[in-house]
Amino acid sequence: MIYQESETVKLKSVVVDDIKKEIIAFANCRGGKLYIGVQNDGTVVGLDDSDEVALQVSNMVRDAIKPDLTMFLHYETIDENGKQIVAIDVQQGTERPYYIAKKGLRPEGVFVRQGYSSVPATNTAIRRMIKETDGDYFEEMRSLEQELTFEAAKQEFSERNILFGEAQMKTLGIMTHDDVYTNLGLLLSDQCVHTIKAAVFQGTTQNEFKDRKEFSGSLFRQMNEVYDYIDFRNQTHSSFQKLRRIDQRDYPETAVREALLNLLVHREYSFRASTFISLYTDRIEFTSIGGLVSGVTLKDVMMGISVCRNVKLANVFYRLELIEAYGTGILKIMEAYAETGKKPKIETSDNTFKIILPNLNAQKTNVAPPKSSVEEDAVIALAKEQGTFTRKDVEKALGISQTTCGRLLKQMVGNGQIIQEGRSRNTHYRLAE
Repeated sequence: MIYQESETVKLKSVVVDDIKKEIIAFANCRGGKLYIGVQNDGTVVGLDDSDEVALQVSNMVRDAIKPDLTMFLHYETIDENGKQIVAIDVQQGTERPYYIAKKGLRPEGVFVRQGYSSVPATNTAIRRMIKETDGDYFEEMRSLEQELTFEAAKQEFSERNILFGEAQMKTLGIMTHDDVYTNLGLLLSDQCVHTIKAAVFQGTTQNEFKDRKEFSGSLFRQMNEVYDYIDFRNQTHSSFQKLRRIDQRDYPETAVREALLNLLVHREYSFRASTFISLYTDRIEFTSIGGLVSGVTLKDVMMGISVCRNVKLANVFYRLELIEAYGTGILKIMEAYAETGKKPKIETSDNTFKIILPNLNAQKTNVAPPKSSVEEDAVIALAKEQGTFTRKDVEKALGISQTTCGRLLKQMVGNGQIIQEGRSRNTHYRLAE
């Protein structure tokens, strides 16, 4: 028999470490044959112990290649003019891409055949193989990033006394039974690549920014930090009916909560663009990437019909009691405004879904702000001089009491003149942009 290398044939005189990449490349492409005991030029040198070589390669494949590829390999010992060689027939695998376990689903770990050589696959090729074998459901696909941590997720589960170990991660779909993290795992991990951008505007248009921030990390971390960001700016205003005082926040907390959860659970994560939350003086807009799921209309949504795009992600939020049932979020938002005289709006396009919550106190807050007092002018001057400042800085500079200072700073934050950052002992202030 004449031995010659080709796109589907590779020759090796002995077992070396890079045999792994040759096997991976064949399994990721059309399959092929690897002959051990034959030099590159086709000269048969033979092996001392063919059984030992076959066992060595089998162990290497089992221990160093993921997913499990052993069922797609067939070993045969061939006698060539009195010399033994091992022929390994590698079939194309059904769980491509295969990769070196220590390298992960990255180009340095995934190989494909290119001519007579095995070369690193591009990220595009890796994604294509994942889609071909895992299907079109983003959250079920294997994540390209496998070095993941789950500190925020562990905290969220711990607070609800729910176990969050390897067994639970596999049940929820965060990890496959081959110990490979899915895109759902990526979303809930501390390394999540998707972000939420929030901005506060002066007035009812985007002409003037007051503040902006981008939230990253696990979806759980984004959920908590974004809610706190909105809640801090969700002011309470008081009115009186005779002797009865009535306090009303700008936005019903239930509506804010449900709109934020909708933004997280139902967005289309196959797009890398950020989602947006925009705070104006008269409204908050939650703009999510991904329009309605095919076959669902806006009328269906308003009636409580829900076809979930990210079923496994929704299931995780359901288990954590963050959402009660699919389709109830929009109804809860509408109910929160039922007796207020104002109504939330929902707008959709092919690629976006927007929930608009009206500010219940907008008519009260749309009047022109009062002229700044001498004390406020002094605080602004201090901010311009120092950049950031604390309550004690103001007390010292103005010679006022702690109570008066607290009232002054709270009023200036409410008027949008300064911005409060940090909490407790780390609280400090700066001028609004």
